[in-house]
Amino acid sequence: MLRLGIDVGGTNTDAVLIDGDRVLGAVKASTTADVTGGIVTALGDLRQATGFDPAAVQAVMIGTTHFINALVEGERLAQTAAIRFGLPATRALPPLVDWPDRLVTAIGGHSHLCHGGHEYDGSPIADFDEAEFRAVLDRAVAAGATSFALSSVFSPVNAEFETRAAEIIAEQLPGAPVSLSHEIGRMGLLGRENATVVNAALRGLADQVATGLLRTVAEAGINAPVFLSQNDGTLMDVDYARRYPVATFASGPTNSMRGAAFLSRLPSCAVVDIGGTTSDVGILQQGFPREASTDVNVAGVQTNFRMPDVLSIGIGGGSHVLHQASGTAVGPASVGYRLAQEALVFGGTRLTATDVAVAGGRAEVGDASLVAHLDKSVVDAALRVVDDRLAEVVDRMRASAEPVPVVAVGGGSILVPEDLAGASRVVRPEHFAVANAIGAAIAQVGGEVDRVYSVVPQQRDTVLDEARQEAVDRAVAAGARPGSVEIVDIEEVPLAYLPGNATRIRVKAVGELSLGGPRA
Repeated sequence: MLRLGIDVGGTNTDAVLIDGDRVLGAVKASTTADVTGGIVTALGDLRQATGFDPAAVQAVMIGTTHFINALVEGERLAQTAAIRFGLPATRALPPLVDWPDRLVTAIGGHSHLCHGGHEYDGSPIADFDEAEFRAVLDRAVAAGATSFALSSVFSPVNAEFETRAAEIIAEQLPGAPVSLSHEIGRMGLLGRENATVVNAALRGLADQVATGLLRTVAEAGINAPVFLSQNDGTLMDVDYARRYPVATFASGPTNSMRGAAFLSRLPSCAVVDIGGTTSDVGILQQGFPREASTDVNVAGVQTNFRMPDVLSIGIGGGSHVLHQASGTAVGPASVGYRLAQEALVFGGTRLTATDVAVAGGRAEVGDASLVAHLDKSVVDAALRVVDDRLAEVVDRMRASAEPVPVVAVGGGSILVPEDLAGASRVVRPEHFAVANAIGAAIAQVGGEVDRVYSVVPQQRDTVLDEARQEAVDRAVAAGARPGSVEIVDIEEVPLAYLPGNATRIRVKAVGELSLGGPRA
């Protein structure tokens, strides 16, 4: 299968062409403010480099920063009504209670509580009050809400209230975007609710972005289905992305990690992905990023949807290097995408981490003569800072005291030394600079179930089979070829603090991409 992988980063837009497990070509282009401009340039450069026939491309995979950037910036967000079913409980912590003020303002501050919700075993806290909900809906619309986030206590166990409310919205406001928390987040009300509100706030932008990406690909002469990368290293088709934009937030580092596994042939290792501004460090387990076990803070909002366990530090190829009497500092300030104009090795005036890497003999980039004047003590001190901080992050991420292999990827990975403390070895594979786009191109399709079940000992196998089948069904709904789906992870956690043999079961299924047409 001839695939195009595209990853839009803050500094560069990378594009690769892959046939099976062979990388046929790879290019980098500067990311543009409108994002699609960088994609157009990258596709043009890739076609010139490889001469590929656009008509022969069978699938296009894109990792994008559109949505996480919109949330961080607090711009292009829809006026969103956060409606929770949980009264008479949960009144003390209403929706949006822990959000930054700037984001509450950006989405309109529409927070509403209704009676309802369920206990952990699926029994209702209170009956669904249709008149109450319709009145809340009317108030939200009158206040300007255009997108709706519905959450209900323990909805991953029983989604009855959320689905009934969605039906009423569809009846009263045909076509209005609705996000349901049981489809987005995991157990834990506030984190799941927050993730759902974020998703709802991004639905309008998701529709615009999806349309723009499809148009960009089509204008390049490529008549192939387009998929977006998800946080867990799997794919979703464009229609799925329109409904769940929040699932793309961590696609950048995740793509790099998946690409690192593909290029190094190391399914279990630490990955150091260094870009122009930051270094992301994560752990691969069986070829997929280790997922965060706790809630993840995104732009000041605590969420609990699927995210990779990644630790980021402010060191990249464009990081400023400051040498003072008090010591040498590297980052977090960076020239970012202006590296090619501002770094010394490219004729600029700013001393960057790339400059000291070239001066220290770690890389051959730009014009080495332009950094030949740097004092060796300054270069050595800056490289020690980089080495120590990278080693510290790898040490924090590994699960045992045993040294782990480290795969260095990303354009800034020229900073990684050949001998890194805590690493059994450092691997810098071919095409390391575009591992993110390669990770997008090779991605599979996944589905996940995360729910609390009441597990009677004699029925454990039945419950597990039910969870497995639901995970498989979700993978197929997201675009996986039915016969190729397999279970790659299953976790059971007995909840001793709840009665009735309550057990949290998480199942993840992954399958090969289906090109049989779009899915609902």
